[in-house]
Amino acid sequence: MARPVPLVERVAARAFRIPTDAPEADGTLAWHATTLVVAEVSAGGMTGLGYTYAGTAAAGLISDVLAPLLVGEDGFGIPHAWDRMFAGVRNLGSRGLCATAISAVDVALWDLKARYLGLPLAQLLGAARDNVPIYGSGGFTTYSCRRLSEQLAMWVEKDGCRWVKMKVGSDPQEDVARVRAARAAVGSAGLFVDANGAYARKEAVEFARRVAELGASWFEEPVSSDDLEGLRLMRDRAPPGMEIAAGEYGYEPRYFRRMLEAGAVDVIQADATRCCGITGFLRAAALADAYMIPLSAHTAPALHLHVCCAAPRLRHIEWFHDHVRIEQMLFDGAPTPEAGAIRPDLSRPGHGLEFKRSDAERFAV
Repeated sequence: MARPVPLVERVAARAFRIPTDAPEADGTLAWHATTLVVAEVSAGGMTGLGYTYAGTAAAGLISDVLAPLLVGEDGFGIPHAWDRMFAGVRNLGSRGLCATAISAVDVALWDLKARYLGLPLAQLLGAARDNVPIYGSGGFTTYSCRRLSEQLAMWVEKDGCRWVKMKVGSDPQEDVARVRAARAAVGSAGLFVDANGAYARKEAVEFARRVAELGASWFEEPVSSDDLEGLRLMRDRAPPGMEIAAGEYGYEPRYFRRMLEAGAVDVIQADATRCCGITGFLRAAALADAYMIPLSAHTAPALHLHVCCAAPRLRHIEWFHDHVRIEQMLFDGAPTPEAGAIRPDLSRPGHGLEFKRSDAERFAV
């Protein structure tokens, strides 16, 4: 006899603020801490775990707005739950904090379903690959050239990364020199630069030309990701061998559709901690597949690993310094690189992550 479908009994969330190990900045923002919001969904004697990197208000949105929409509902009806949550935040604004709150809960629902069935999430979703390449990412603009070089070289030499990424844009006058130092540190490894939308269009075109001479092969958000015409201009004007990437601020499928319809990127990025969870990430992946554009997962590598094993046209996962540090510190089962890739532990059900509550308590907000 089939097991009864479990009904959601509890939805809860807490926020944790973890200081960075040094001051960090990109082309448009500086920060000294990262906020982790952890969600739990319980049903049928099981609890699923999800999380997002957002503001502390996301925890309140989960407890006060999303939980009442889900308690008593089918714990396996994830598309229905996703629609209820998305509709439930209509008057609050479905993008931004609301989308990150939905993301954490959606991940928890998928984890719950896989745990209940005793399956690794990659198998439940339908794995297309058994491991996913990573690229080392950090190189913050607050770093000295020495620290920048040491960090990028470590990812290549210790973790076997084939590509590394650095931030640019805080000081355009110094950016080329920093890229030159990075190139010397990583040898022939692929070198990516990320401006987080800091440059104006013509400034970005000129910077692309100069760093292409140093072998930079990826330019992320050279202009604002909301400037689809500017991204398309960059894609048309970028030197041969340089890809234009964007998409990390996509909160719902329509965002990715508009970016792809505009022909704005060579590689589209999606972030399951922002784009309404695993459900939203799979929808972004389906759009990328339909437009025959590669997909790259933005940050949160432990959370993305299983869904990336299932996503078509997946290029790689961002091995982002802040999130790697937090995930390895606060989650049992966080992956470790081997020859530039991470692999899901198929002996663990769900996404395989267990939250270290006692270790996290000192960071609780």
